[in-house]
Amino acid sequence: MTSDPVPGSPAQPAEFDGILLLIGRLNYTWTNTESLLLHLIAGLSGTTKDVAVVIFLTLNTTRARVDLVERLAKMPHQAPAERDAVLGLTKGLMKLSGARNRYNHCIYAFDPDGGPPKSILMRIADRKDEIRMGQTVDLDATAIANIAQSIDDLARINQEIWAHIARFGYPR
Repeated sequence: MTSDPVPGSPAQPAEFDGILLLIGRLNYTWTNTESLLLHLIAGLSGTTKDVAVVIFLTLNTTRARVDLVERLAKMPHQAPAERDAVLGLTKGLMKLSGARNRYNHCIYAFDPDGGPPKSILMRIADRKDEIRMGQTVDLDATAIANIAQSIDDLARINQEIWAHIARFGYPR
């Protein structure tokens, strides 16, 4: 197995360009949807969108942004329906973070014999008495379908967040 092939070489299947476009779409859809958290921050904290943008950009991880939104939703003054709706939205978003992380924190390898390209996760998994590294996933039809489904799920959550923003009158 080799990594970093020369574009157009036999070791790089033509379908890989399509896979890269799909992963790019996953990243775009994720970023676009994550940015909606700033509207939730503004609405739940009772501040302006401009202030929420500063808060959003100051928190440099998705987890920190989601934690803030969830904590604001759990404040005693929040209506239970509003709180529960926000927690459902953040739960759905975080459920999809695994797919996004998988394809953002990996390198790609190609089979010179024409097999499917692979993603190699660039993360160390600490276990009780060992570590694991380099988990691989074939970028086959199943992986492509999973990426496409993640994109569809993110688009649905994006629409649900916009509906929530409108329903509760959060700053746009």
